[in-house]
Order: sequence, then structure tokens, then C-alpha cells
Amino acid sequence: MEIFFLFLFITIFNLLIFLKFDFISQNSIFFDKPDGKLKKHSKPVSLFGGLIILINLYLIIFSLMLLNLDSLVFEENFIYALLFLSTVFYLIGLVDDLKHLSPNKKLFFLFITIIAAIYFFPVLNLEHIKISFLKEIYYFKFSEIFLVLSFALLANSMNMFDGINLQLILYSLFIFILFAFKGFMPIFFFLLLICFIFLSILNYKNKVFLGDGGAYLISVIIGCSFIYQYNNFGNYFFGDEVFIILFIPAIDMLRLFFIRIIKKKHPFKGDLNHLHHIVNNFTKNKTKTILITITLSITPSLLLMLNIHTYIILILSILIYFSLILYIRFKI
Repeated sequence: MEIFFLFLFITIFNLLIFLKFDFISQNSIFFDKPDGKLKKHSKPVSLFGGLIILINLYLIIFSLMLLNLDSLVFEENFIYALLFLSTVFYLIGLVDDLKHLSPNKKLFFLFITIIAAIYFFPVLNLEHIKISFLKEIYYFKFSEIFLVLSFALLANSMNMFDGINLQLILYSLFIFILFAFKGFMPIFFFLLLICFIFLSILNYKNKVFLGDGGAYLISVIIGCSFIYQYNNFGNYFFGDEVFIILFIPAIDMLRLFFIRIIKKKHPFKGDLNHLHHIVNNFTKNKTKTILITITLSITPSLLLMLNIHTYIILILSILIYFSLILYIRFKI
């Protein structure tokens, strides 16, 4: 019964935000203004997307704790690590949205935040990694370095993936559904899905953006969830399976890094050469672009469900990804 009322409460809360969003956004100072270069939308758009997710995260976690449903959410120490990282990452992204921080400053603040989280919350740890097709267990000698790099790269890959309406939201929804059907805290992720469903409608209508703050926040939720399920659940995703799930944003980020370095640009400096830019230049239609990029992004995970070896999925995904880009380049 408590679960039913919690679902009802979260639904009503997000419905009210949805219905009153025009009023809320009009009284906000957080807007993403077009610049005619990287930001080509026609008018200022609210940056409340990340804040809506953060508020929902706090509401869901503390509601579950208040109802003594702790078993349906992260253990207490891990909760505080998650909330600390989520809040600070969101604030870093929000400042970047408003003040346009340099890539080096953003990286510095992200690194400091991750290091502080690992130091103050030892529960945020990854002692070993298991590969699905190998018997050996690989133990980390310097797990802290691995975690710092992993969180920073995940944050940037999610941010780069958030360049067209619905793309990052739908991709995140898919990952949350994967967690839920895997049996990993399904109530928590289904509650979070309510927020994302309403947010997707607002985003589709071009009323709200996630912004850097929202993208960084999503990266923390996904990253912490992978760590927690790996350390606390028997039915976890193996290390190579995690890589497969996150593969398309990761390979697109890696491609952009190499191209920018070759052109003697900062690897984290924004441009219009992302996957969605390439596809949209070809389709000239945002709906078709989203269908193509999301289908491509979830294909590795769908192949994973068919129990295909991850190294085969990796090869297929690389071939499909680069074949699509080369085909579009050739046609254009």
C-alpha cells in the first residue's frame, strides 16, 4: 500500500510541474540562450530539466527511507555518496550552462568532486572487475584512479550525447528499464521513470533542456548504479556488459576526441560534429534523427539480451556505427 501511495505522490508532483511549467519557467533566471553557433534554437529555453531530476531523486530516496523501505533503495552510506555527487555535478553543469566554463575548469571541478566523494565515502569503491567470458577476476591496485577517470569520461560522454531533444532522456529511460528488469531496485527506477516521462514531453515540446547540469546528474545516477549493483547484487552486469550498454556514447566521444586533437582543438571543446549532428544533416528531420540515433544506441544492449558474446557485439557495433557515419558522409 505504501508503494502505491508513493507512486501516486511522485506522479502528482511531476504532473503539477508539467501543468504549471510555463508559469515556473517564466519566473526562472535559468535559460539556455541561442548563440547562432553551437546553440541554434530559435528562443531561450528553460534549463530546469536537471533541477527537476535532482528534486525527484531527493524525494524518491527520502520517501523510501521515511517509509522504512530501505531495501528498495541504496544502502544509507551509498545514498549520501550518490546525493553528494549528484548535487555537486549538477551545480558544476549549471554554472557551465550559465557562465560557460572553459573545458579545463570543468574537468578540474569534476576531478576534485570525484576525489572528494571517494575520500569521504569509502563505500564508493570498486575493488575488482569481472569479464563475462573470462574466469579470472581482475583486482584493482589503483581503483581510485579508475573511478575518477570513469566518472569524468561518463559525464562528458553523456553531455556530448545531449545535443538534440529527447536523445539523452530516451537513452537514460532505456538504461533505467534495463536495471529494473534485471531486478536491481526496480521500484526506485520505476519511480524515476515517472519524472523522465513527463520531462520527455516537455523536452520534445522544446520547453525545457537538461543542460550540462542535467547530463552530468544523469551520468552520476548511471555510474553509481553500475557500481552499486556490481558490489551488492549477484545478478549484476559484468564489466564488459557495462561497456557494451554505454558503447555508442563512448565511441562517439572517442571519435570526437581524435578529430579535435587532429585539428589541434581541445578534446572537450564543443562542435557540431556529434553523431546526432551528422544524422540530422542527412535526414533534415529531428524525429527521424532521434529514431536513428536511439536505435543505434540501444542495439548493443538488445544484442546483449540475446546472449551474444560481448566481443562479437563490440565488433558489430563498431562496424554499424562507422558504416552509418561513412554512408552519410558519402551521400552528403
